[in-house]
Amino acid sequence: MSVSPEEMNKNPARTFRRFKDGKTEWRSWQDKIFEADASHKCPEYVLSTPPCQGSCPAGEDIRGYLNIVRGVEKPVGGVSMEEYAWRRLTSANPFPSVMGRVCPAPCESGCNRNEVDDFVGINSVEHYLGEYAITNNLKFAVPEGVQKSGKKVAIIGGGPAGLSVAYQLTLKGHSCTIFDEHELLGGMMRYGIPGFRTPRAVLDTEIQRIIDLGVEVKLNVHIGKDITLDQIKKDYDAIFMGMGAQAGRPLPVPGADAPNVVTAMAFLRAFNDGRLQHVGKRVVVIGGGDTSIDVATVARRLGHIKTANPSERAEHIIAGQVAHDVAAVSAKDGAEVVLCSRSPVDQMNANKHEVDEALAEGIEIKGSITPVSIVVGADGRATALRVAELETVGGKQVVKEGTEYDIPADLIVSAIGQAVDFTGLDGFDNGKGLISADKHYQVPGQKGIFVGGDVLRPHLLTTAIGHGRIAAESIDHYLSGEDLGKRPKVDVAYFDVLRKEIEVGLAPEKYQSRSKEEVKKAEGFAKDIDLGVRGTDKDKFAVHNFEDRSEKYVIPSTELFLGHFPYTPRNKRSFVTLTAEQVLGHFEERLEALDSKTVVSEAKRCMSCGLCFECDNCVIYCPQTAVFKVKKAQSTTGRYVDTDYSRCIGCHICADVCPTGYIKMGMGD
Repeated sequence: MSVSPEEMNKNPARTFRRFKDGKTEWRSWQDKIFEADASHKCPEYVLSTPPCQGSCPAGEDIRGYLNIVRGVEKPVGGVSMEEYAWRRLTSANPFPSVMGRVCPAPCESGCNRNEVDDFVGINSVEHYLGEYAITNNLKFAVPEGVQKSGKKVAIIGGGPAGLSVAYQLTLKGHSCTIFDEHELLGGMMRYGIPGFRTPRAVLDTEIQRIIDLGVEVKLNVHIGKDITLDQIKKDYDAIFMGMGAQAGRPLPVPGADAPNVVTAMAFLRAFNDGRLQHVGKRVVVIGGGDTSIDVATVARRLGHIKTANPSERAEHIIAGQVAHDVAAVSAKDGAEVVLCSRSPVDQMNANKHEVDEALAEGIEIKGSITPVSIVVGADGRATALRVAELETVGGKQVVKEGTEYDIPADLIVSAIGQAVDFTGLDGFDNGKGLISADKHYQVPGQKGIFVGGDVLRPHLLTTAIGHGRIAAESIDHYLSGEDLGKRPKVDVAYFDVLRKEIEVGLAPEKYQSRSKEEVKKAEGFAKDIDLGVRGTDKDKFAVHNFEDRSEKYVIPSTELFLGHFPYTPRNKRSFVTLTAEQVLGHFEERLEALDSKTVVSEAKRCMSCGLCFECDNCVIYCPQTAVFKVKKAQSTTGRYVDTDYSRCIGCHICADVCPTGYIKMGMGD
């Protein structure tokens, strides 16, 4: 803040002097370092987890595959950039094409780029890589050197959690059998999300890659009904319970047992099975999350037919009583769809983009209301949903008296949550309709039985995939007889600089220890003999001047030099927005992947938080030329620069100008 001479004359105290006359003490050692021309602190290269990765429920190495796409990390083994990035991505998530379309992307919400302009389109890059893999018929393969363990694992449920476990365990050499009560695998990816959001050909291809690894599949089998759990325990060395929560929760209001009041899970299952081909003229959905949006948009697309017989009403088809034959050839009209939410519209849990699209398609969304009862007609069917307005009193939502009104309805759909079918497995119900687990996803008191997905905690598909990845590690340790130990504080798939050096032929040398006598003798001739055990600056048995904090630390934007990054608009995917008139009968995909050129441009917007991306700032600005580029033959990703400590004076400039926060002034602590 500048001050004019006139202002200083009015108020002499406003001279902004850092120290008073005669003061000789520093307020803190940090001030001393920044005011001095040298310090005992020198640069250290510290790997941290970026917030995108820390926010990803599947734990993808997002920074890693973005750096591959942008050209910072070069492919190894003669494969294309796309394949190399895809293999890095799928080390944590085997469904990139599906998740690139439907995941609400908490990684993008966490992206540090939001502090500069707009988040990096991580989902867009994932979508592109997934499509490339499908187009080029890329396959998974068990890594060379992995031997069959002879251990067998039973996986109950073929949804995202179960398939993720099967994928990870097969790569570790274990034999897996998936038991699923449905006719097809996929769980909520298939039966809970409409096909115009998750194209079935894409889903089938990504599932088949996992099965092709040698996973055995047994469909139309319900563990607890068709096969007892005791039998599974006898036949298998470990069990993973990932049967999901595919039963819906009914409305807890009077009249909810009317036949035309159904759950969202039943509604979507009937639609995805191909049985539900039209709905009533007026459909009311209660919810506020992504599932309620899916139900509403499906209802708008299905519409209704004027000539439907009573036996062809939607609730009968949802209950599985009859099939629609006439609907396919009958003229359809649009359905009036109303979505009711306890939350204000702008605070709904559903993805904002999906909410905006629903509004554009003619769906009416009413916020801050709650169901009170179902109005039932003389025939026992629901004719309306009675609701009341909500207001916030003392931090809690309460019904505002005198605000009740009816919303007419031919079909009412409850999308207020999911439930687990515990038939035959009642002993696992923790009293909350779910299964409990410890930090290793093992069921307490049930050695060898692990759990993940919605049956543990209903959440995102990506969350279930992440549960499967971590549970697979725990199962692998269990089958090997190892102590499960502790899980990392930040439990994701990390970039490993040692693994990278091994991959490019720069593996650390074997450490050669020396006896005390040899050390004593060598110390007397330190000028003539390279001791080799007093540090790592010369020897090759360790990575010099490097610390990996990624298992415990997510780097915030405050540790980056954001001034390095200019405003760069996000490259957005094309999306077909439909009007209320266009939506009827429209079941084509609306989201288009980026092209190869644009996806590279978008990846370049990544700030590579917590890892060097070779900008050269530290080399250029070092006044002592102490920071230098590592020779090309010896450098690799994350080890692009080094420091000559005989020249370093600890001026901190390299750390100040490092855009990614990879340089910390830590030496000398």
